[in-house]
Amino acid sequence: MLKRLSFLCAALLAISACSNNNDNASTAPQPAPAPAATAPAAQPPAASTAAAPATASTAAPATPAAASTADQAPTPAPAPAAPATPFVDDGKWVEGKQYVRIEPAQPKLTSTDKIEVVEVFSYGCPACNQFHPTMNKLVQELPGDAVVAYLPAAFMPQENWPMLQRAFLTAQALGVADKANDAMYDAVWKTNELSALKPGGAGLKPASALPTLDDAAKVYAKYGADPKEFVAVANSFTINTKVKRSDELVKNYGIEETPTIVINGKYRLTPRSAGGYDQAVELAKWLVSKEAAGK
Repeated sequence: MLKRLSFLCAALLAISACSNNNDNASTAPQPAPAPAATAPAAQPPAASTAAAPATASTAAPATPAAASTADQAPTPAPAPAAPATPFVDDGKWVEGKQYVRIEPAQPKLTSTDKIEVVEVFSYGCPACNQFHPTMNKLVQELPGDAVVAYLPAAFMPQENWPMLQRAFLTAQALGVADKANDAMYDAVWKTNELSALKPGGAGLKPASALPTLDDAAKVYAKYGADPKEFVAVANSFTINTKVKRSDELVKNYGIEETPTIVINGKYRLTPRSAGGYDQAVELAKWLVSKEAAGK
């Protein structure tokens, strides 16, 4: 059962990761905070979450059109055709140290035949917000035989992660997750319209005052989503099922903190384990080349 860390994760913006346990943050060298993202994201974030149950309202019938849209399977963002890097094992990256082999290997998030690179994230995670520009850099540098997908985590309900997870999965089903990716980070960390923090950052809001799906719908409305349809789809059986699968994948991948990168359901790494943001990009690309070489 995934444990939950309380206010620490949201309050300390300089922390390198948001943890799903009660242990103190590691004393290992922390990567320097990346600047807030301002350019349109190269890819959408995709879904998955912790074993904590989502707190969204009970499923309500969606409109027929909305339901059919939501039934679409997640589509990984197309990777740019960067040159493939030949696999060379020079001993720089050590299994069990900079990255972990997931045993047994787990299913991919998507149905792609390509090598899948998944970021497990939450818009409510300060470390994910800092890593966001670096993740976009990784997307741009992946070879054509790899695709990126995103798995939203929900193991911090006190910081409103379940709502943000459900909102992302809904936006993905309606085809607006990619367009609104940067805007959702900004709505939490810049404009504060979706923030779980009290004004001025003086503690967390009570559960009754946390932003809702209606509030998230207003952000997605700027990118083409109909607010009423958005809320209806968010409370549908289809999205409930996607939430459940996301939580199961986060658990089965052994996610201990966000952001975490998972390669083909087989390997996982974090900026912390890799030694920094740039190292995380380099390691992820190395693991992609390792998979491509069948090693």
